[in-house]
Amino acid sequence: MMAERKVICYIAQSLDGYIADPEETLDWLLDVEMDGDAGYGQFIETVDTILLGRRTYEWVVSHESGEFPYVDQRSYVFTSHPKENEGQITFTSEDPASIVKKLKQQPGGTIWPVGGSLLLERLLQEDLVDEFIISIAPVTLGDGIPLFQKAQRQLGFTLENVGKDGQVAQLHYSRRRK
Repeated sequence: MMAERKVICYIAQSLDGYIADPEETLDWLLDVEMDGDAGYGQFIETVDTILLGRRTYEWVVSHESGEFPYVDQRSYVFTSHPKENEGQITFTSEDPASIVKKLKQQPGGTIWPVGGSLLLERLLQEDLVDEFIISIAPVTLGDGIPLFQKAQRQLGFTLENVGKDGQVAQLHYSRRRK
């Protein structure tokens, strides 16, 4: 029997719960002291599908010298103004939850919603997130884009692991299913 694909949200947030600052950047994260990569290298090896909102996609490309770094993975960029697909990247206005439901029926690896929080909110509304790996950076932003939007429902998770990489704490939760 084929193992079910998992949607794993591997993400960093500020101590006060923001994934981007008021200018919608992650520049604050680049100054955080770490000893390693917080397990990113091991995690990305499991990922074959990436989900991004348009603003997250544009930020990633702008910080990678204009190149999209995830060329080995199938990527979906959710936007209200889709453009022509580029290689492994599909630009779509389709509902993220419906795409994830289809992907979970197909063989493959981890599905990673890179961001943003509106995309994550939609997946949580449909109970499609299986795990969270949240790295908490020792900085407060005071304002910005929160990791979690206003929850539409209560979901339970189980703490699997607590780790530390330099000054970053990392929490790993898995969805508690009834």
